[in-house]
Amino acid sequence: MISDLRHKRILEKIEADDTVVVSELVKEFNVSEMTIRRDLIILENRGLLRRVHGGAVSQRGRSYEPPYLARTSENLEAKQRIGRAAAEVIQNGDSITLDVGTTTLEIARNLHAKQGLTVITPSLRIANELIDHPGIRLILTGGILRSGEFSMVGHLAERIFADFFVDKLFLGGGAVDMKVGVSEFNIEDTLVKRAMLKSAKKVYLVADSSKFRQVAFTSIVPMSGVHTVITDTELDSQTASLIRKQNIELILA
Repeated sequence: MISDLRHKRILEKIEADDTVVVSELVKEFNVSEMTIRRDLIILENRGLLRRVHGGAVSQRGRSYEPPYLARTSENLEAKQRIGRAAAEVIQNGDSITLDVGTTTLEIARNLHAKQGLTVITPSLRIANELIDHPGIRLILTGGILRSGEFSMVGHLAERIFADFFVDKLFLGGGAVDMKVGVSEFNIEDTLVKRAMLKSAKKVYLVADSSKFRQVAFTSIVPMSGVHTVITDTELDSQTASLIRKQNIELILA
């Protein structure tokens, strides 16, 4: 296994469990203890974990937001499948809100065969994807630009949702927990998402399976506020069962 992939797997494990043990990583990756310790030193130097005796613990707080460009390559195939599945529930003539994020961008990339849509979004990346589509009326929220995310935040971005009522909201989030609900890393994005929720008839949560059983910094909405979850087939069976028990529709892509 190449080192970059091994580093990615180590970070995934530490995000899930908050800690990793050197001896367990040696067995899992079938490499030497020296190799694993070298991996942990590299990741610590990048500020991604903190080494402790026998292993490492997470260095990331719940407000840490992975950079957008890094997220675009994570679980890309799953996000593409989710994007296609979400586009299938959008009918010609629908009014929809597309949240910011790498998964909602994949939905936008699958809308080019649709006609008569009205799309509201605070995402410049989504707007750029749809700007030349003759069958889509595109509404940008305005607001203050979060340059790294290319998302619009602030009072103007929140205010627009008080004036529109859409058929469907496709909501993203930094983390999903069945008890806590959907949460996000950044409070400014969260405030815009909360405004979106008030204006939508039906809420679709779109998130790849790596987002589940995680909690980020600030709460967006409890799971009771979600009508449908669209995720990938790698979702663990326990979480899938909990979703269905709450009478939430589950679509696995």
